[in-house]
Order: sequence, then structure tokens, then C-alpha cells
Amino acid sequence: MSAVGVQCVSLTHQYPGTPVPALDDVDLQVEPGARLAVVGRSGSGKSTLITLLAGLHRPTRGQILLGEIELSATSEREMLRLRGGVFSLVVQNPGRNLLLYGTAEDNIRFAQRSAPRDERRSLPAPADLLGELGLGPLAGRSVSKLSGGEQQRLSIAVGLARRPALLLLDEPTSQLDTGSRDRVLDLLASVCASTGCTVVAVTHDPAVAEALGASRTLVDGRFVA
Repeated sequence: MSAVGVQCVSLTHQYPGTPVPALDDVDLQVEPGARLAVVGRSGSGKSTLITLLAGLHRPTRGQILLGEIELSATSEREMLRLRGGVFSLVVQNPGRNLLLYGTAEDNIRFAQRSAPRDERRSLPAPADLLGELGLGPLAGRSVSKLSGGEQQRLSIAVGLARRPALLLLDEPTSQLDTGSRDRVLDLLASVCASTGCTVVAVTHDPAVAEALGASRTLVDGRFVA
């Protein structure tokens, strides 16, 4: 699937009952195939941005475009199709990405089973994807018996299982040691190089921003220079 770009125009989001917006008049342009880290401290608006890009919330004002698709104009049914095929979201808590009582390999196969039959032949084999993240020996182990760091690596493997056009990541390395973090970042670089996938990651980790090659900083809901 061809990569898609991301565009936010005057994006504003204010949660009910809060005095100030979590995001305030944000503009963002990510070209197809580009990799961007959105960095900032806790409370800066990073997670709000990623949930809006994934269509989990509708913005208070402004537009979000994935390619030519305007998210605010899509139905819930269409949003489910987009999440299943056009983009993948890997959330910060790995347990929310996974079937806890399936095996690691089951989780990859489950993510791939909704792909059209002719597309499945081009998808990576579960064993290969798990091996790239150092999880090959754990393919048959129940997710509930994996460590937090192993679950986080598996959740990223699941996010990549259908080779999405856009990969959205919320703090993808927060539970990983340095070696596991570097392995994940190497895999992201490899996937981007081979598939042209667009990547947007929100993170507080400077190493993630450096590995992705481009970054924007959020402070109190606004991008700063």
C-alpha cells in the first residue's frame, strides 16, 4: 500500500470541563513516506494529537487529512476500515494492543487475517516479523506470560503486520531497555526503507526523535521552533 501524508489545519481540541485546550490551533504537514517524532513533556498535548490522528476523538475545531481523506467527515464504519487497512496505531500500554491469552504468533496472524486474500501473500510471515524484533523464541508463548518490554515489542510487530501506509506510535519505547529500543528503531527504519510507510511517533525520548530523523516540539498544546 502506498504511503499517505498527514495534514492538520488549525487543529484544536479541548476536553469537556477543562479551562484550556489540549491542542491549540496546530498546523502540521507530514509528507508521504516521511518519519516524524513529536516530542514534548507530559501534558504537552502529544497523546491528544496521536488519538486525533487515529480518529479516536473528533477535534473541537480544524481538519485532519490522511492523504485525501478528511477524518472528521468519515463515518465510524469507514474509520474501522481505515484503522484496519490504511493506518495502524500502537498505543502506549502494550496490553491494549494485544490479545493477552493468545500467543505472540496468534497476535500477528489475527492482525493479518482481515487483509484481502490477494494482499495476504505479500505480508511478512509472523516468524520473520517476530525474529526481527528478537521475539522468535517466544512465538508460541502466551502474551500474558511475556514481560512488559516483550509485550511492547510485540505490539509494534502487530502494528507492522499489515504493512500499513501510516504507522502511528504513542511512546513506542517507554518500557524498553536500550538494546530493545535500538532494535525497534532499526526495524522501523528498515520497514520505512522497504515499504515507504509514513511514521508519526509521539515520544519524550530524544533517541527516538534522532532515529526518525525529524521532529517537532509541542509545548502547552502548540508547536514551537
